[in-house]
Amino acid sequence: MNKLWIVTFETFLRQIKSWSFVALILGPFIIFGISMGAGYVSYNGAESGSDIAVISKETAMREQFIKANKDDVNQKITTVSAAKKAVNKNKLAGYLVLKTNKNQATATYHGTSSIDSSLKTKVLTFTSQIQQQLNYAKAGMTLEQVQQLQQQPAFKEKISKKTGTAKTAKLISFWVTVIMVYTILVTYTGITAQEIASEKGTKIMEIIFSSTTASKYFIGKILGVLLVILTQILIYLIGGWGGYLIAQKASMTKDIMEQYHTLINSVLHNLLSVNLVFLLLGVVIYTILAAFSGALVTKAEDASKAAQPVTMLSMLAFFVTFPFQNNLDAVAVKILSYVPFFSSYFMPMRVINSEAGPVEISISLLILVLSIVLLTFYISKIYQGLMLQTDDSSFWKRFKRGLSYNK
Repeated sequence: MNKLWIVTFETFLRQIKSWSFVALILGPFIIFGISMGAGYVSYNGAESGSDIAVISKETAMREQFIKANKDDVNQKITTVSAAKKAVNKNKLAGYLVLKTNKNQATATYHGTSSIDSSLKTKVLTFTSQIQQQLNYAKAGMTLEQVQQLQQQPAFKEKISKKTGTAKTAKLISFWVTVIMVYTILVTYTGITAQEIASEKGTKIMEIIFSSTTASKYFIGKILGVLLVILTQILIYLIGGWGGYLIAQKASMTKDIMEQYHTLINSVLHNLLSVNLVFLLLGVVIYTILAAFSGALVTKAEDASKAAQPVTMLSMLAFFVTFPFQNNLDAVAVKILSYVPFFSSYFMPMRVINSEAGPVEISISLLILVLSIVLLTFYISKIYQGLMLQTDDSSFWKRFKRGLSYNK
């Protein structure tokens, strides 16, 4: 048993010390950091140079516009000269001069570039209202007549926010889950296949097998890779939780987090559930298959080709999910949610959409766990026969010879 753990921790330490693992761990956080930094710079830029000043000798009209458009107006600047200086220093996008002359409302915008389209619409709406008031006053209409002319048709729209949010959350959860499963699968199947294939045909394997059994060595390798996977997931969970807390307090993202609080929590609930178990077990069973694939190559130089069969299988499972994302009642979805190598994709789909009950989830998990145990046990028994084959025979001959070996 000591030799088993020696192989396990040796594999684990070698993997986490590699630059590829460091890059794999830091990559998402670096991308997230760059995105946040770019957003912060953009946010600050928007804060400093996207506002406009409103200038008007008619105080009531100026205050009325500011009251309706507080987020777009710099209220401190009240004169044309101050506005010009602010525009030249890039602290303002421009300034708007409002006035009425001979019963006509006018709005003149001054800036280095065209006024923002949404703000232009607000300005036109405001000046239209002012012009309408001037027209009514000129026509000598009574307040009752004005109110009668301003009567608008009624329009009502009733939307169930809960249902809409739940549907969006399910869609986001689906894409995040399948992409995350696929990415981790492809990464670790490649690592494991090359790890095993690189030892193929070396004298060191004969020495290792003379001091410990091939079964213990193989299981130790798998356990070592499993520890690496658990380490990565744990780091992502801790880092993700930290990012979530930061986003809740950061001025740039606080409003977004509050606005989409229900949506974000629903997505997190879908991800941090039994789906995480399916992800882990799916990576494990693909890793075992990758180890078997790596042991089947002819020599260490073929290590780069070792993961191809497993990668193709994971790609098949990944792309097969797409047609069924809106058709979870299909018989194929129900069947594949119990089939090892496919259940890690299809059962989370059903869980996210509340299409699978506790009994169905338990059966799928049990089948997946049993498949992992049986596959590990079987491959460990023929592992020595696979690894010691160094002849340049065909793939199928090596495969049949490896399967016939039992020690």
